[in-house]
Amino acid sequence: MDQNAEDAGIIAALIERFDKQRLPRALSIKERVDQGERLSEYDIAFLEEVFADANEMRGYVDRHPEYHDLAARAAALYKAIMDKALENEKKDTSG
Repeated sequence: MDQNAEDAGIIAALIERFDKQRLPRALSIKERVDQGERLSEYDIAFLEEVFADANEMRGYVDRHPEYHDLAARAAALYKAIMDKALENEKKDTSG
């Protein structure tokens, strides 16, 4: 199987997982942290898994620039979650 065909299959599976599993979960977490909640242990485990997977997917994104925007948007969402979660943690411990 050629590299592009193999990449296409893997990317399709990754996008489906993102669309059906990762994005809904991330949006749910974002909604809760935006309301001032702290991350649960389950949320933290989910985010750790996402970041580990992102490192593994970097090669696919590098080889396929058509997915750069999607990857950047996903990274921005996860960064927003982490920034707000950190802010919430600081509020909880300071007052």
